[in-house]
Amino acid sequence: MRQPDRIIRLDTVRDRTGLSRSTIYRKIAEGTFPPQIRISVNGAGWRESDIDRWVADPVAWRPGSGRGLDGV
Repeated sequence: MRQPDRIIRLDTVRDRTGLSRSTIYRKIAEGTFPPQIRISVNGAGWRESDIDRWVADPVAWRPGSGRGLDGV
């Protein structure tokens, strides 16, 4: 059985990628980094699998790659 994807917050993303907060948000705007997903009214995070894929190959990462048609 497949494990559910964990949602990780900004501090964890920064630790795993080595990028600063401003660089993460700039790359999201450029389309070269996984976007956040809304987890509550005032909270957002990233799918752990998206960050893992980006860390494995940041140059080849593209939005939606590696997921099914429904985005899950």
